[in-house]
Amino acid sequence: MSPGKPSILVTGGAGYIGSHTVLALKQAGYDVVILDNLVYGHRDLVEQVLQVELIIGDTSDRALLDNLFQSRNFAAVMHFSAYAYVGESVTDPAKYYRNNVVGTLVLLEAMQAASIKKFVFSSTCATYGVPDVVPIPENHPQNPINPYGTTKLMVERILADFDVAYGLKSVRFRYFNAAGAHPQGLLGEDHNPETHLIPLVLLTALGKRESISIFGTDYPTPDGTCIRDYIHVNDLADAHILGLEYLLKGGESDVFNLGNGQGFSVREVIAAAEQVTGLTIPIVECDRRPGDPPSLIGSGEKARKILGWQPQYPDIKDIVTHAWQWHLGRHK
Repeated sequence: MSPGKPSILVTGGAGYIGSHTVLALKQAGYDVVILDNLVYGHRDLVEQVLQVELIIGDTSDRALLDNLFQSRNFAAVMHFSAYAYVGESVTDPAKYYRNNVVGTLVLLEAMQAASIKKFVFSSTCATYGVPDVVPIPENHPQNPINPYGTTKLMVERILADFDVAYGLKSVRFRYFNAAGAHPQGLLGEDHNPETHLIPLVLLTALGKRESISIFGTDYPTPDGTCIRDYIHVNDLADAHILGLEYLLKGGESDVFNLGNGQGFSVREVIAAAEQVTGLTIPIVECDRRPGDPPSLIGSGEKARKILGWQPQYPDIKDIVTHAWQWHLGRHK
């Protein structure tokens, strides 16, 4: 640890975005401790790649949190430990409210008791619902259309209230589509079940799946398929370091979109994957899924202006290339 660099607790640090952020924190000289229940996290990546202390436990375990905060001197908490499957949130909302809202509230109360006043929150563009304007600015109305988005919005409102009442300062990051893998292949995206387009396309290229489904080919977009804003996971991690340092320097609570400000259609992503892999990827055209907006693109201007954030990998081909290198190594 570098002189003057404080200790940071990262909840959900064994997961996809959390692990990339832990690596970025470590490389920036911070002392990092991960709290993760390993429901979706990867212990092997923590032990083999991140090599930081892992505490296996849940954010709803107040006794564990109290002991942890009493035994360490954390300057801030970065919170990634949410369940994030939109479809599952519709069929089992109780699981999502319990973990994403109640678990976060227990964590915040434990932080309050320990006088920890800095919090970086992993939120989502799903809080906006179906957008009125694209690219979406931070002041766009928030009307989530699924319980997952609603749980994230509830936490955002809790954080705003905790700022007024208790002086808790937070940065809330609303992600668009996190994608890609560490450029050196150290970490990547490995969900079970996998629902994200880029890994599903690459698993199809690897022969792990028979085909990739395109849900809807009649959207009002140039090629008829949905357009999404894909943001490289390393660029997300960089934003979190900047958000943390903004708070440590005395910044006020704020919210930032994390997106490239440009979108790529489903067909464009598949074409990029075919170009990167040199393989033909079989597709099956299906009906639209309910609740899928034609286009979701976020304006990242505020994060650029206030935090000095500058995405390094805005090109979909770079994002797919890094993901492909990871999958080749992971599925040997």
